[in-house]
Amino acid sequence: MKEKILLLLVLMGLLAIPALSQEAKGATNGAMASVTAPQVATSGSSSIANDPDYQIGPGDKLDISVWREPENSAKVPVRPDGKVSLPLLGDVQAAGTTPSKLATTITQRLRQYLTDPRVTVIVVEANSRRVYLIGEVVHPGAVPMLPNMTVLQALSSSGGFSQFAKINKMYVLRAENGKQLKLPVNYKKAISGQSPEDNFILEPGDTIVVP
Repeated sequence: MKEKILLLLVLMGLLAIPALSQEAKGATNGAMASVTAPQVATSGSSSIANDPDYQIGPGDKLDISVWREPENSAKVPVRPDGKVSLPLLGDVQAAGTTPSKLATTITQRLRQYLTDPRVTVIVVEANSRRVYLIGEVVHPGAVPMLPNMTVLQALSSSGGFSQFAKINKMYVLRAENGKQLKLPVNYKKAISGQSPEDNFILEPGDTIVVP
């Protein structure tokens, strides 16, 4: 009788080994997954602001970081004159250049004060890249500008026209060389595809007027 009981205990032990092995393997895999799983970073920046060729403009907000120099790092807006104010350096021209070129400029100027400065510039708010909708549209106001945005693409953010809109008399106002240009838009021709020139690519600061 004792031999049978002993044999039964041995068999139960042998059956338990694979289950314990699978459990241990699962626990090991789970531990490895928790260690190696990548963390996804999110950013509030628009996709255009992440473009390496993005041209900084007035109204943009920049995160200028100097490695191991928190007192010389800053989150600053680009002023209407195109400059930013930084510790040690004072005013620095930012508009009209890219984040990488601005980082190079700041690095060169900081060498007067710091040993081996390392600077990164990130556009956290691309406020200069906007177009505007005014007049007889449901949702007038500023529209974030996407790459190669056309008149029709901007109008798609307006929520549609009011019942009083004169859609074939709309136009785009554009500042160029200190002057204001008025560019007519025939909506019916543009949306039909018969007149591609009426659905032209917009530029930052353009204003679409729907009378």
